[in-house]
Amino acid sequence: MDNGTHSDHTVSAIVRETAVMARPPESVRNAAKRALEARAKAVPSKKAMTRVGLARANQLAKGENISVNTLRRMVSYLSRARDNYQKARAKGLKPEESPAMQAYLGWGGSSALAWAKRELNKIDR
Repeated sequence: MDNGTHSDHTVSAIVRETAVMARPPESVRNAAKRALEARAKAVPSKKAMTRVGLARANQLAKGENISVNTLRRMVSYLSRARDNYQKARAKGLKPEESPAMQAYLGWGGSSALAWAKRELNKIDR
């Protein structure tokens, strides 16, 4: 019978998903900083990042703690965006010339994808 209360198991799962993780590593912070710098230099038609992407770039650049839920979103986004980033790099574009590169780096880039997966593996064991 559901009386509107959460079981200990449910509360534990909720706490785990919103728990604060360690600070992002320097490589992730640097990628986000690079994205923000590139966006600032870009002409208006080449500026990238949604409001959420800008918030994430600023959070990562500042080295703020990241929740489990955010780590999951990072893996999801970076996995989808990696192909566009790699295509832009293959063309020899710089981040200030490529919205795809700005967006990918804003979420921490390849370093963030590897880091987020490692952190989630520790939790999901």
